[in-house]
Amino acid sequence: MAASELYTKFARVWIPDPEEVWKSAELLKDYKPGDKVLLLQLEDGKDLEYRLDPKTKELPHLRNPDILVGENDLTALSYLHEPAVLHNLRVRFIDSKLIYTYCGIVLVAINPYEQLPIYGEDIINAYSGQNMGDMDPHIFAVAEEAYKQMARDERNQSIIVSGESGAGKTVSAKYAMRYFATVSGSASEANVEEKVLASNPIMESIGNAKTTRNDNSSRFGKYIEIGFDKRYRIIGANMRTYLLEKSRVVFQAEEERNYHIFYQLCASANLPEFKVLRLGDANNFHYTNQGGSPVIEGVDDAKEMAHTRQACTLLGISESYQMGIFRILAGILHLGNVVFMSRDSDSCTIPPKHEPLSIFCDLMGVDFEEMSHWLCHRKLATATETYIKPISKLQATNARDALAKHIYAKLFNWIVDHVNQALHSAVKQHSFIGVLDIYGFETFEINSFEQFCINYANEKLQQQFNMHVFKLEQEEYMKEQIPWTLIDFYDNQPCINLIESKLGILDLLDEECKMPKGTDDTWAQKLYNTHLNKCALFEKPRLSNKAFIIQHFADKVEYQCEGFLEKNKDTVFEEQIKVLKSSKFKMLPELFQDDEKVISPTSATSSGRTPLTRTPSKPTKGRPGQTAKEHKKTVGHQFRNSLHLLMETLNATTPHYVRCIKPNDFKFPFTFDEKRAVQQLRACGVLETIRISAAGFPSRWTYQEFFSRYRVLMRQKDVLSDRKQTCKNVLEKLIVDKDKYQFGKTKIFFRAGQVAYLEKLRADKLRAACIRIQKTIRGWLLRKKYLRMRKAAITVQRYVRGHQARCYAKFLRRTKAATIIQKYWRMYVARRRYKIMRTATIVLQSYLRGYLARNRYHKILREHKAIIIQKWVRGWLARTYYSRSIHAIIYLQCCFRRMMAKRELKKLKIEARSVERYKKLHIGMENKIMQLQRKVDEQNKDYKCLMEKLTNLEGTYNSETEKLRSDLERLQLSEEEAKIATGRVLSLQEEIAKLRKDLEQTQSEKKSIEEHADRYKQETEQLVSNLKEENTLLKQEKEALNHRIVEQAKEMTETMEKKLVEETKQLELDLNDERLRYQNLLNEFSRLEERYDDLKEEMTLMVNVPKPGHKRTDSTHSSNESEYTFSSEIAETEDIPSRTEEPSEKKVPLDMSLFLKLQKRVTELEQEKQVMQDELDRKEEQVLRSKAKEEERPQIRGAELEYESLKRQELESENKKLKNELNELRKALSEKSAPEVTAPGAPAYRVLMEQLTSVSEELDVRKEEVLILRSQLVSQKEAIQPKNTMTDSTILLEDVQKMKDKGEIAQAYIGLKETNRLLESQLQSQKRSHENEAEALRGEIQSLKEENNRQQQLLAQNLQLPPEARIEASLQHEITRLTNENLDLMEQLEKQDKTVRKLKKQLKVFAKKIGELEVGQMENISPGQIIDEPIRPVNIPRKEKDFQGMLEYKKEDEQKLVKNLILELKPRGVAVNLIPGLPAYILFMCVRHADYLNDDQKVRSLLTSTINSIKKVLKKRGDDFETVSFWLSNTCRFLHCLKQYSGEEGFMKHNTSRQNEHCLTNFDLAEYRQVLSDLAIQIYQQLVRVLENILQPMIVSGMLEHETIQGVSGVKPTGLRKRTSSIADEGTYTLDSILRQLNAFHSVMCQHGMDPELVKQVVKQTFYIVGAVTLNNLLLRKDMCSWSKGMQIRYNVSQLEEWLRDKNLMNSGAKETLEPLIQAAQLLQVKKKTDDDAEAICSMCNALTTAQIVKVLNLYTPVNEFEERVSVSFIRTIQMRLRDRKDSPQLLMDAKHIFPVTFPFNPSSLALETIQIPASLGLGFISRV
Repeated sequence: MAASELYTKFARVWIPDPEEVWKSAELLKDYKPGDKVLLLQLEDGKDLEYRLDPKTKELPHLRNPDILVGENDLTALSYLHEPAVLHNLRVRFIDSKLIYTYCGIVLVAINPYEQLPIYGEDIINAYSGQNMGDMDPHIFAVAEEAYKQMARDERNQSIIVSGESGAGKTVSAKYAMRYFATVSGSASEANVEEKVLASNPIMESIGNAKTTRNDNSSRFGKYIEIGFDKRYRIIGANMRTYLLEKSRVVFQAEEERNYHIFYQLCASANLPEFKVLRLGDANNFHYTNQGGSPVIEGVDDAKEMAHTRQACTLLGISESYQMGIFRILAGILHLGNVVFMSRDSDSCTIPPKHEPLSIFCDLMGVDFEEMSHWLCHRKLATATETYIKPISKLQATNARDALAKHIYAKLFNWIVDHVNQALHSAVKQHSFIGVLDIYGFETFEINSFEQFCINYANEKLQQQFNMHVFKLEQEEYMKEQIPWTLIDFYDNQPCINLIESKLGILDLLDEECKMPKGTDDTWAQKLYNTHLNKCALFEKPRLSNKAFIIQHFADKVEYQCEGFLEKNKDTVFEEQIKVLKSSKFKMLPELFQDDEKVISPTSATSSGRTPLTRTPSKPTKGRPGQTAKEHKKTVGHQFRNSLHLLMETLNATTPHYVRCIKPNDFKFPFTFDEKRAVQQLRACGVLETIRISAAGFPSRWTYQEFFSRYRVLMRQKDVLSDRKQTCKNVLEKLIVDKDKYQFGKTKIFFRAGQVAYLEKLRADKLRAACIRIQKTIRGWLLRKKYLRMRKAAITVQRYVRGHQARCYAKFLRRTKAATIIQKYWRMYVARRRYKIMRTATIVLQSYLRGYLARNRYHKILREHKAIIIQKWVRGWLARTYYSRSIHAIIYLQCCFRRMMAKRELKKLKIEARSVERYKKLHIGMENKIMQLQRKVDEQNKDYKCLMEKLTNLEGTYNSETEKLRSDLERLQLSEEEAKIATGRVLSLQEEIAKLRKDLEQTQSEKKSIEEHADRYKQETEQLVSNLKEENTLLKQEKEALNHRIVEQAKEMTETMEKKLVEETKQLELDLNDERLRYQNLLNEFSRLEERYDDLKEEMTLMVNVPKPGHKRTDSTHSSNESEYTFSSEIAETEDIPSRTEEPSEKKVPLDMSLFLKLQKRVTELEQEKQVMQDELDRKEEQVLRSKAKEEERPQIRGAELEYESLKRQELESENKKLKNELNELRKALSEKSAPEVTAPGAPAYRVLMEQLTSVSEELDVRKEEVLILRSQLVSQKEAIQPKNTMTDSTILLEDVQKMKDKGEIAQAYIGLKETNRLLESQLQSQKRSHENEAEALRGEIQSLKEENNRQQQLLAQNLQLPPEARIEASLQHEITRLTNENLDLMEQLEKQDKTVRKLKKQLKVFAKKIGELEVGQMENISPGQIIDEPIRPVNIPRKEKDFQGMLEYKKEDEQKLVKNLILELKPRGVAVNLIPGLPAYILFMCVRHADYLNDDQKVRSLLTSTINSIKKVLKKRGDDFETVSFWLSNTCRFLHCLKQYSGEEGFMKHNTSRQNEHCLTNFDLAEYRQVLSDLAIQIYQQLVRVLENILQPMIVSGMLEHETIQGVSGVKPTGLRKRTSSIADEGTYTLDSILRQLNAFHSVMCQHGMDPELVKQVVKQTFYIVGAVTLNNLLLRKDMCSWSKGMQIRYNVSQLEEWLRDKNLMNSGAKETLEPLIQAAQLLQVKKKTDDDAEAICSMCNALTTAQIVKVLNLYTPVNEFEERVSVSFIRTIQMRLRDRKDSPQLLMDAKHIFPVTFPFNPSSLALETIQIPASLGLGFISRV
């Protein structure tokens, strides 16, 4: 594309600057072809006119887009040039604090001059197994790549570390070796990796020194080959050294030091073993005080000396050899203090008994006189004779320094040889990785032979580097089938030819050294004559004839010829070496034993080591007649040979390059000097790499990555199904010049600048899209605003118009109202006037009408009276008339009725004669009768009511009468009293007069009293008010005090609660730490145990080599039973430690505690036997008495009693037998008192154990038989009594008839009597026990009284003592008392445990045997059979008829049981088809049966075999999650069963009564529970490791790399180191892969019946691993720290949380383990600008450490241009705010951390008797019991 397309307005460019090397500027207007000036604006705002070169017309370098700045790989930059590289390094180093950057295949390392937390073992684990491009640049990434390529390609590797002094070469090489040692480990137990690392302190002490540029500068080159075996584990190492700077031994420049070892010796001079060295302060020695800086700040030379000695010891250098080394080094220091005195100009001498030389000779074991002589003389040999010549003082001084250098060089080589011997391995080396730590290109003001050799070596290395880079580029092009065009790169072969070819500089130098009179001047003239004007790379300085200039690949260097010949020859006098060889000190001749007869020591060795001198003193002129012969090989020749050997080695390996850069010359941390950096970048070949890359197609994209990144530049119609064709079509449209890109098989290749152009197009497209989006959004916002304003205007208008309308309406209403008011007012006035007129009219009318009405009334009244008179008159007249008319009418009626009655009578008489008449009459009579009856009833009711009323009235009358009578009597009495009272009234009136007087007097007194009372009341009220005020104040004070007390109490309570919570948390943390520490120790023990087993197998294989054809079978049972032992209970659970028998040859002393326990046990057995004997005697007496009383009983009962007596006799004989055995036991113990007799394995000891076991077993059996007999006697007597449960009537009749017999009644009576007697005896025994308890309590009271008296005496004694003695005595007494109490309590606890176990056992035996007898004998016996049939003899049944939840197996079947149930069991079938935990249940049921049999050996053997077999299965299939999960579940279930059925109350709360019957009775397996718990912990840790191994490959890909939300994050341009693609391919893990795997884990654990709490712990650990690995990778990957990636992470975490919700595991604590990852994702997304943002970040990220927060902020990288970087000031603000936070400085989370696991008790509700054993398990040999 044309320049005008790129150099447009606002484009940024780089322009040269003398201070900053390059400056950034911005174009103010577009560039047009032909312009000679560019208008620029600098970053500080200044405008600048930049003139183009009129000849070349080169435009300034374009600046990369900001999105590419800070990239991990410099080749990812679109514009590859020097300013882009420098700027990228500066941004990463200063802003992001990143010291490593890739430049293609080169790792650029900038020395930070500060300790960084990026080299820990957690970082090593993070980089282990990762692809080089997937992680941020690091020395560990280079080391991992080398290690991986060695294993993958079967090719040796080399890591070439180069750089200036002080750039960090040695440290980088050290960290690379540490990585190999940590990742690979060693193949043997010799800890080779530790030895490899231990070689560093030794080599640093003897080969490193302080310079002006570096406090720990390596003054030699070294190449370390680390050897690996076929499994790629370290087996050894070998070291080759190059060009030791010997001149530093005798001379140091200002502010520099000699080698560290000398100062370490001086600092340790006070040690006793160093007294013989006669050392002192370093300032006292000439060889250590020349630099004037003997101390390095922050370095303790004494401690470093201790580290050096420790490293020597680790490498096998013995103490004697170490002291020999120190003697030689001390001798060198003393030799430097030797002073020469001049005799004349040609001779000198040493003072007699010169102390430094004397000490030197003593330390070296040489003769003083001889050494003194040859230090001042030399031997010259001619063809005919030999003579001795004195030398001058200067020559003697130079010879002394040459001798010191020679001795040190020999010692250096000797130490290197011994280090190589220590690192050498006898195992054949399969491959190796070489680490080359060699000096970089050097140029100083004065450059001599050393700089010449160094730069020569760098020329060779640079040539090899260029060829390798060129080769990689060519391979890449050929692989992608890109047309190969020759790239012009700098070839430094002419410079190498100038140095090493025939008649080259080195050849001429060697030739001049052979000349007798050769000098530096003659050699310089030969150089000028040979190469000047003939070779373009060789020049001569204008002002000097003793110097020459060589144009190296990095820069021109001027070399001074002075000293070249002397340093190349490096001579030392032969006579001085002979004196040292004759030393009595044995080690010294060893240093020179490989020298040739003619000595000219050049420190050359067969291994090619070539130490070199750099002496500041002037070389000695050629001495005529010199006889000392020279070595054939000069230093230059040897260095050239060793360099060729090195190059052959490097060419045979795959090289990896590390270029160390020194950022400044002042050792300031994180300070970047651009000038110095550019100088080194040019010298180390980084820019050459950039140039080679830029010459071809440096930017490379896969088709998928290109499509994902530049999809925005394509139209929908351009997108095809074929991604490759789509990219081709788009590129042809975007880039017209087809030479700017090439299409490969899998990648697209771009020339420099094209990616930036595409990024510009993409940014423009995105910017246009953003503008369109902004335009649309702004339009939408403005439209929305307009609509909102319009709506608001309409609303305002509506309200205004409404207001106006309302005002108008109000006006109308007011007008109408006024009209109405007027109307009504007018109406009111008119009405009022009308009413007045109307009232007046009415009044007039009323008066008028009243007058008229009265007149009318009077008239009516007169008329009315007249009418009344008329009425009465007319009435009398009418009545009179009426009465006469009535009388007449009645008379007429009577006459008429009489006539009619007569007629009727006639008719009735006629009708009476007919039937119908009678009927009608009868009907009428019935009705009448009924009516009459009703009337009678009504009359009766009325009568009754009347009678009741009459009765009431009579009562009322009587009461009234009585009342009146009483009133009358009372009135009569009152009358009499009134008469009496009349007389009394008179007397009372007199009294009243008196009382009135008294009243008046009293009233006067009352007034006075009231006045007094008022005053008193006022005073009292005043006082009360005062008291109330005081009381109020006091109450307020009280309330205030109470409030303060409450607040203080509240504060104290809160404080105490806080303290309690903190202490609780601390205790929980301590508990977790202790639990974690214990489980880690358990894990370490397991690892060591596995290692022990492996070594044991290896030893077995080595010792017992199997013959051909013989196949060794693995044992299914471990013989290591001694690991798990426990105390078994013998007889009644008396603990006797069980011990494995040892060979009788080993005599072990008698265990006295065991002997005392056995004696005590024997005594108890005798006592129990005596009790049994007494019980039997008493039973015999009872049987005899019952026999005498029951003579009438049939003979059958006699036979039965006879049987019982026989049984008793048998028991007596057995008891006698037991007594005899016990006597034998005593004799065996008492006959011999020698320790060997009673030692374990001795005859007496075996007799003791066997007899005691047999006695215990027999005694248990006899006790059970006695108990059965005792219950049998009672049951037989009860069996004779009648049975009422029989339903047969005939049998019942017979029973009644038999019961009528007197004999039977007597027998029944005797039975009841015996029962009563038995109950009475039990009552008596209880009474005796109560009396004994009371007596014991009395004894305790007495003892307490005595104790009280003793305490009082002690108190009195203590009070007399001084305070100190009193306290001490009190403490001593308290300790004694507590000890005694503890002992008493322990004894009581043992007795109680013993009693409880005994009673439990007896109770169980009683219940079991009684039940057996009742079921076996009484169930099917009829009452008739009791008499008619003979009673069978008493037998003791042992067979269980119901299944008791136990499994029986034979001892010899134990191996088969373990094999079928554990070793060969397939978890998948068991988990799917059978109940969970079935193997655990089966094993426990077998243990129960062994416990039931009281067989401790069987229990121990079964448990030990089980544990060892589980371990064997897990060792064999330990990487199978299903197997480990299955056995973890079963181990926990087995452990829960042992707890649930242990008989301890704490574990029996949730048991059923049936389950409680299944508890263990004889053995306490608490110790085995601990062993099983430890085994479960080991299995859990193994399960976590399996989980981690399965999930590890998925986590980074699924959580970080894969784009779950497609299109959120774009792919940025990458460099040579390609990263794993985030686009999901078929083999790529996604988040769904992780969720599927989690589902698989969860389903497997649930199928196996794992405890829910344990499942929660596994899930929590799994989520912790996911979160830790994800966060660690995030912290180590700059490309992942972006806003879009934060969104992806948060989405992925939400999916994991959703999974937890689906599985109901939110309360498992798994979500909390993801909190650091969540906060890191939030940190990527939050705003990061202001102080408020910083405060929000500090409060939000409480789960992240300060280092992690700062790291994320430093790594934050925008993916798109519109994102902003985090400023340095903001990061510093965060650091300032977090400086007080106390958290771990560790950067990464410990992904290997395993939370301490607990196994909460989880009882099973499954009944053991219901468990069925499937036939598929192959356990047919065991039977249910």
